[in-house]
Amino acid sequence: MTWPVVHISQSIDAGFEAVINFAAEPRNLPLWAAGLSTGIRNDGGRWVTDSPMGSVEVKFVGPTEWGILDHDVTLPDGTVVHNPLRVLRNNKGAEVVFSIFRRPGMTDAEFEEDARLVRLDLARLKTLLEHQAGPTESPEKLPHR
Repeated sequence: MTWPVVHISQSIDAGFEAVINFAAEPRNLPLWAAGLSTGIRNDGGRWVTDSPMGSVEVKFVGPTEWGILDHDVTLPDGTVVHNPLRVLRNNKGAEVVFSIFRRPGMTDAEFEEDARLVRLDLARLKTLLEHQAGPTESPEKLPHR
């Protein structure tokens, strides 16, 4: 049996590698993924973030260098949510695609809100990469919090 899914896509006028390097760096999550992270810390090799759901662990399961930015989020109750996230080449830029699965027990409103938050996060990622780094600059030039 499969779950309903929505794929949210965002074009970014920044290089494929720049998008991957920035988005896959856990310390950058609070800069663009407000739906997931308002602050992050490395706790003994585990990335723990303060999220709207409480304190959660985030683990990229890659290989990120291929544009596979899938990440598992371990919720406060121990539930692990797998989040497929891909960065695809789009001419000289990139296309970021996030897939949201409607898990059992999610209401229509919760599913729609999740999609709305992902759209905002991807728009924030686009703004950061296009306006701070530019399409040819490396993400190392971006400020880290």
